[in-house]
Amino acid sequence: MYAIVKIGGHQYKVTENQQIFVNKLSSESENITLEEVLLVKDENGKVSIGSPVVKGAKVEAKILDQLKADKVIIFKKKRRKGYRVKRGHRQPVTQLQIGKIS
Repeated sequence: MYAIVKIGGHQYKVTENQQIFVNKLSSESENITLEEVLLVKDENGKVSIGSPVVKGAKVEAKILDQLKADKVIIFKKKRRKGYRVKRGHRQPVTQLQIGKIS
């Protein structure tokens, strides 16, 4: 059984007991419910496609941690001018544990 959910403008294919990293979610509670379910495939192989979302479908998830992703290096250079800039960026992410898909 899997589902495709929309979280923060991105779509993720999730299964039960899977851990995923998404853009930072600002939630005070430890458990969240994802209502924007775009597709659900159950154990029998039946696929439910929403337009745009599947009615009555939801995914329960648990926030495990708020952390930062790996560093991305940004390097700018202009030839023959002596201009070089090196910067790094670490995107804040949230680690989710997917629970029940219903």
